[in-house]
Amino acid sequence: MEVILAQNAGFCFGVQRAVEKVYEQTGLGKKIYTYGPIIHNEEVVRDLGERGVTVIESPKELEALSGGTVVIRSHGVPRSIYEIMRRKGLECVDATCPFVKRIHNTVEKESENGKRIIIIGNEGHPEVEGIMGWSKTPAVVIESAREAENFVPLEGEKLCIVSQTTFNYNKFKELVEIFEKKGYNVTVVNTICNATEERQTQARRIAAMVDAMIVIGGKHSSNTRKLYEICKEKCVSTHFIQTLEDLHLELPKTAALVGITAGASTPNYIIEEVQNYVRINF
Repeated sequence: MEVILAQNAGFCFGVQRAVEKVYEQTGLGKKIYTYGPIIHNEEVVRDLGERGVTVIESPKELEALSGGTVVIRSHGVPRSIYEIMRRKGLECVDATCPFVKRIHNTVEKESENGKRIIIIGNEGHPEVEGIMGWSKTPAVVIESAREAENFVPLEGEKLCIVSQTTFNYNKFKELVEIFEKKGYNVTVVNTICNATEERQTQARRIAAMVDAMIVIGGKHSSNTRKLYEICKEKCVSTHFIQTLEDLHLELPKTAALVGITAGASTPNYIIEEVQNYVRINF
């Protein structure tokens, strides 16, 4: 059996940078916190926890801190979180992905100019919540074609569309077209990360070629979930796993090709374990 591993599988630049920043802080004899899990991967978060890193999840928990270092996760946070840390005198290590930070800057600037911000992404996702927190005007999250069709701006209202960095690129284009066809006064800024677009394109191509597809990533990882959905469209036998322990493949005897891809928060060692297991056992 032949295994095809996607070239862009595993940690992206932003995730790698964020994880390294946290590990750099460990062992320095100070209390380390991350605002939210540093990435959506339980294995990494568990290892950091064993090294003394504590995850805090809310402004209330942040307010309760009397000291220590807080690392901002790769997804970024609203402006209000920075304000709490400054007021509390907490040390801040900002591991926000530079591509996400670019969206914050765009949203802040465009909203200051009076434009209403439309975020194409998954409502409730930490990156989206962070983006909303930089808008000076009421921001709206749009995820589906139905939501885009039903959206009606105020009379004369100017809009600015941005996207969650890990959103499905084809779906982003589809939703943007709905806004443009309605003739709204809209500025579109494609803020989908190039690495995300490349990862999705590779996954789609490989899934169309293989007899079975394995997608590796955290169960709470939005970008991994999108990879799974893309692969499932092209390959019925697509499997979503977090680690090797979740892999229970029953491949037909005629299966000759297996494809593997992984979300941006998946460590390389997990990808290698899965790849080696499939090569040896099938």
